[in-house]
Amino acid sequence: MKTLFFTRALFVCLALLGLLMADPALAAKKSVKVGFIGPLTGGVSANGLGGRNSAELAVMERNEDPSAKFLYEFTALDDECKPNIGVQVGTKMGADRKVIGAVTHYCSAVALSVVDIYHRFGLPVIVWGAVQPDITYGNDYPEVMRICGTMINQNEEAAKFMRSQGYKKFAILHDTTDYGKSHKDFFSKYLTENGGEILGVFGVTSDQQDFTAELTKIKSLNPEVIYFGGLTPLGVRIRSQMDKLGIKAQFEGTSGIKSDAFIEGLGKNLAEGSLSFIEGTPTEKLPGGKKFLESYKSRNFSQGPEAYGAFAYAAMVRILDAIEAVGPDRKKVTATLNATKDVDTLVGKVTFDDHGQNIVPAISKYVVQDGVWVLWEDSEYGSGKRRLKH
Repeated sequence: MKTLFFTRALFVCLALLGLLMADPALAAKKSVKVGFIGPLTGGVSANGLGGRNSAELAVMERNEDPSAKFLYEFTALDDECKPNIGVQVGTKMGADRKVIGAVTHYCSAVALSVVDIYHRFGLPVIVWGAVQPDITYGNDYPEVMRICGTMINQNEEAAKFMRSQGYKKFAILHDTTDYGKSHKDFFSKYLTENGGEILGVFGVTSDQQDFTAELTKIKSLNPEVIYFGGLTPLGVRIRSQMDKLGIKAQFEGTSGIKSDAFIEGLGKNLAEGSLSFIEGTPTEKLPGGKKFLESYKSRNFSQGPEAYGAFAYAAMVRILDAIEAVGPDRKKVTATLNATKDVDTLVGKVTFDDHGQNIVPAISKYVVQDGVWVLWEDSEYGSGKRRLKH
């Protein structure tokens, strides 16, 4: 994997050198460094690689724009979706004074562990995929902003939607990180408010392999739905073992399972009908979404943009716009980003509130249909041609 990263870094440097040789005007521009941090290896690497590629695409396009004032150097670091690694790479990026701004983190546990570091170094960052509310609302750090929504929004929508489908009895499985526990708390709150009944709540560790004890208890409770608060690798193992134990309940996950890797890990048949709720409007339905996807495809990235790629792209564009406006100065860039109000981006209008949180009203519902995540409204489940488990 290290060889792969070295090869990619060498390719980027050679491509940048090619641009300089092809256009002497670029050589006269001051070089400015911007960064990306996400899980580039491990169980959720598909999401991290999609985010990295999307952020890098924004940099590529800006460097190809003759009106750009600066020449941008892109650097990406791997947090492995592990808080201790996140602290290491976050410190490394914060300490590099050449990095003026960064697009950071898919995993909430990692983001929560690093926000203090960004504040200490004065590095402006825009979180692109982590959804735990305290990342922004748990502090008053001006350097920390987030372009995606929070799990509050998605769980409120998820609870209302599941009740609208006639489900009443639920069992909850969640990982025991702050991410999983917060999902459990918010879903429980909104489900109860909407008349749902929680038969049992079960916490499991993110590296747990065997869920026989928990699932056997859940089977005896006979829930209509199993709600899962966690990420793809754990979701794959739980859903697979549900099948082995003959549990027929509907499987509902958070945005953490909205990945092609979830379907690949389970197989087309076992993944069928799984639900996920995610912030924002589907990329292909956004103004500029088609153009983004075409540009992404033309770069021949080996990994697709995944669920949060559009957010990573939009976050990097905001950082580049701020640098273009006020120059490569961390404090000035932070102030400019904080003032973001009603700005058009790939993911729609962006407004950062007084905690740097983008106000994202839209939540999209997805269901796996024939081996692909499909927007609920566009699916045969949504039209009534197919039925979820009842």
